[in-house]
Amino acid sequence: MGRFIRGILDNDSTFGQLMTRCGIIMGANLMFILFSLPVVTLGPALVALFHVMFKVLRGDGVLNPFKEFWTGFRNNWKQGLVFGLLMMAGAFFCIVDIRFLNTQGGGLTIFKYAVYAVAFVLVILASYTIPVIAAFADTLPNLMRNGIFFAAKNPFKMILIVALNVIPVAVTYIDEKMRPLYVFIWAMCGFGAIVMLEASLLIKDFAKYLPKVDAYGNFIEEGEENAGELPGETIPDPEQNEEKEAKKALDDMKKLGM
Repeated sequence: MGRFIRGILDNDSTFGQLMTRCGIIMGANLMFILFSLPVVTLGPALVALFHVMFKVLRGDGVLNPFKEFWTGFRNNWKQGLVFGLLMMAGAFFCIVDIRFLNTQGGGLTIFKYAVYAVAFVLVILASYTIPVIAAFADTLPNLMRNGIFFAAKNPFKMILIVALNVIPVAVTYIDEKMRPLYVFIWAMCGFGAIVMLEASLLIKDFAKYLPKVDAYGNFIEEGEENAGELPGETIPDPEQNEEKEAKKALDDMKKLGM
């Protein structure tokens, strides 16, 4: 019995890996909440949260979430801050416009649907640009353009990612009776869990454009690619030849200026 329990609790067991993943999500979630308290730092905090989840998915799944969050925040805070402030300004104007139009009668109310459309575009842009900032190094305009590229590449996945961002927030806002429970879940692991789900959906699209990594999720230098099996290397597409996929990916990136 003792050996059986030790086997379950071992870090390499399925249960141990699940508990490790939960611990990383909860630790990164706590860091995200703390770094988001000034509000204006929400952008770089989200980028740092994606940084942690991408590194978990591309490495062996074991890391220090507090250290990695700080690394992601420090390395991307300028672009994350600028983009976050732009999105906040856009959200503010959309909310003000909708509230104003709701108080007006007649034909003016029809314009609120145009505002809803603008808000939807902003959600798509934020949903993709923030993880792109976490994964790639480039100028902010190019990163935003590449975010649009990834969103347009798979519209069904885009809708799913937007739903992951919008529905939980909407439910928390609407359901007042259950709101204390929702707030508790957000505080414990909600933000980290949603970002982990989104990162899992995006990693296959991103991986072909990223350098190979070692077992810890760190980039490896050129010439070290054959140093052993790389758990985090590009996920192959079984329907395509690997070399052809790599060439196509490079052509796509060149078209984007990346």
